[in-house]
Amino acid sequence: MSIRPVRRVSQSTPTLEGAGVHLRRAFGFGTTSDFDPFLLLDDFRNDNPDDYLAGFPWHPHRGIETITYVLAGNVEHGDSLGNRGSLGAGDVQWMTAGSGILHQEMPKGDLRGRMHGFQLWANLPSSLKMTAPRYQDVLAADIPEIVDDDGTRARVVCGSFWGKTGPVDGVAADPRYLDVFVPPGVRKRLAVETSRNAFAYVFEGSGTFRDASEPRAVQTDRVGPQAADAPGGPDIGDRSLVLFDRGDEVVVQAGGQGVRFLLVSGEPLEEPVAWRGPIVMNTDDELRQAYAELRAGTFIR
Repeated sequence: MSIRPVRRVSQSTPTLEGAGVHLRRAFGFGTTSDFDPFLLLDDFRNDNPDDYLAGFPWHPHRGIETITYVLAGNVEHGDSLGNRGSLGAGDVQWMTAGSGILHQEMPKGDLRGRMHGFQLWANLPSSLKMTAPRYQDVLAADIPEIVDDDGTRARVVCGSFWGKTGPVDGVAADPRYLDVFVPPGVRKRLAVETSRNAFAYVFEGSGTFRDASEPRAVQTDRVGPQAADAPGGPDIGDRSLVLFDRGDEVVVQAGGQGVRFLLVSGEPLEEPVAWRGPIVMNTDDELRQAYAELRAGTFIR
């Protein structure tokens, strides 16, 4: 087995989106090859309703899939095809925008005003850019959770892991999307196929992701005291993104409060990307055509 080296550790950055939603962007609108087939990851964690209630009013998507994973509060959504619904804590929506859709997402906090979730964008290959839109709405109770002998927990949103398969299927990039918690002090090896690009996004606790040289510490603000006993030291702050290089396993050493993170991997598409806003195509001509159709009212097929 070969441990995946840590290629880069970075902090998500404050960003305003939609009608004024305060969120943190882990990656997006930059070099696409590092995370291919994924394009963007937003962390919309907020305890102040004034910072998120304006939501994401009607906007278009084409050429991508959006994955919304809610941990606290709920997100009400609707689209130009007449679909309506609400995502609650633990629920997932995997939307294939395909040839085009107009939709809105309006976050609502829980009884304490808390809102927390993630949105990940996955690219579609050129052969499926103009496929028919579809939704996969998954309730929290339908997402398998595995508990290993050492107490490590993994929720399998998509893909197969430890003998369980997530409920989201038929996704072009064949991704694996896991929500992992490693208990305090536990050192855990997690298999990731060598051919895939992979990243971790830490959102609770602290830990050290090890590579072939020195460990890289990751720490977040959900744990109270600084986890000074974490190998490598508390050098990296809250909402940390860890991009891995090639190898067939990720190794994490949990700190004194444990560590919880998304572990996402996928087969790279290795196709050209022409991207502006919520529309992602392969060529500039396709991108111009999409926006021309949007202006002309012919965007929805």
